[in-house]
Amino acid sequence: MGKFDEIVHVNLSSDKMKAYINIYALPNDEVPSVQDVKNYLEEKGIVHGVNEEVLEVVLKNRIFNQEVLIAEGTYPVDGINGKLEFHFDVEKDSKPTILEDGRVDYRNLNLIENVKKGQLLCTVIPPQPGKTGKTVTGEIVPYREGVPAKIPVGKNVVHDKEKDALYAAIDGQVKYVGGKINVFPVFEVAGDVDNSTGNINFIGNVIIRGSVLSGFQVEAGGEVEIWGVVEGATIKAGGNIIIRRGVRGNNKAVIISEGDIVAKYIEYSNVEAKNDIKAEVIMHSNIKCGGKLELSGKKGLLVGGDIKVGKEVIAKVIGSPLATSTEIEVGVSPDLREKFITLKKEISYIENDLRKAEQVISILNKLSGSNMLTGDKAELLEKTKNTREYYIQKLSELKEEYKVIEGLLYEKVDGKVKCYGVIYPATKITIGEASLIVKEDMNFCIVYKDGMDIKTMPFR
Repeated sequence: MGKFDEIVHVNLSSDKMKAYINIYALPNDEVPSVQDVKNYLEEKGIVHGVNEEVLEVVLKNRIFNQEVLIAEGTYPVDGINGKLEFHFDVEKDSKPTILEDGRVDYRNLNLIENVKKGQLLCTVIPPQPGKTGKTVTGEIVPYREGVPAKIPVGKNVVHDKEKDALYAAIDGQVKYVGGKINVFPVFEVAGDVDNSTGNINFIGNVIIRGSVLSGFQVEAGGEVEIWGVVEGATIKAGGNIIIRRGVRGNNKAVIISEGDIVAKYIEYSNVEAKNDIKAEVIMHSNIKCGGKLELSGKKGLLVGGDIKVGKEVIAKVIGSPLATSTEIEVGVSPDLREKFITLKKEISYIENDLRKAEQVISILNKLSGSNMLTGDKAELLEKTKNTREYYIQKLSELKEEYKVIEGLLYEKVDGKVKCYGVIYPATKITIGEASLIVKEDMNFCIVYKDGMDIKTMPFR
């Protein structure tokens, strides 16, 4: 084979991943066989990736005195880095929604991503292995290992190592910040709730360092604290609502709390609290309060509107010298009172439907007695009788519930109105079934129910 050293030249790349061959014409025009050249390449250490098809073409077509790529190694396949699969919107889109009619909805921007405790936030996908390569000389070329993903555990997030997944440790707002997943129990608005923020709907507590402008909504599963003014907006909270300045409702504001409501003043608004309401001034508003309504501070003023309070009202001034109509109902849970009224209406509707059913049955029975009841009318008679039985049963249940609530409303009513200033005329105070319309100034007094009468005693 020594003669091939003179006519076959092999050139190897520096990384040994490619081999080139250059065949020189033999003096006697002799062409080596494919196997001869392969054997020669093996002698030179070229044992992997030889392209026999190219070699055949070179020899068959006498492609001499020209360097040709004859062997190529197998390149390694690097491992795939580990990655994170997020199960929430990492980048909330703050662009406003274009409505069907072409208007732009700047209020529902959906900037907050709420999550529940135990909710899956992220799955960690491990790195995938690669494949080794091989040089044309048969040497193994290692692959680059995939890098594991960095576990983005932030505040109030737990890592289940067995499942290699991240879960919310609390209810709150999930955010991906600085390479970490965090769940915040408080959502904070640095300024006003307006077109820049849209409506707020958050599972935890909400702090608004500005005002809530007209037409916007704030709903929170926890507490809401507003540093500025609430205009004609809607505020709903599963906890307390604190409004540091006050509410200028313009007869559009709706404030509903499952806890207490505290505000400096409330004007022309609809306000409902399951527990207590505290303010310095409440004017011309509809108030529902399951606990105590307290007007304190320098003014302690309650004037105008419809006031329904479960336990007691405490104020310095009730009504006004201008005889502004101010109606106060105290001693009965507003929710219980509304349930009572709803039941009364429902009973009336069913009694009316029952009368109609009885009339239909009466007419059809007369037809039956005259042998004029056709098949369709016989079927109608049977259905109407079933309907009547349903109405009778339903009516019995409603009346029983009505009786129970009526007893709760009137058997023990101990609500009071306490005034450490003056109650002006045109103020109506209702405690249970008894009512009092104030006809002249009443000063420093407590209004309470004694039997079936409303009485007063000095405030102390």
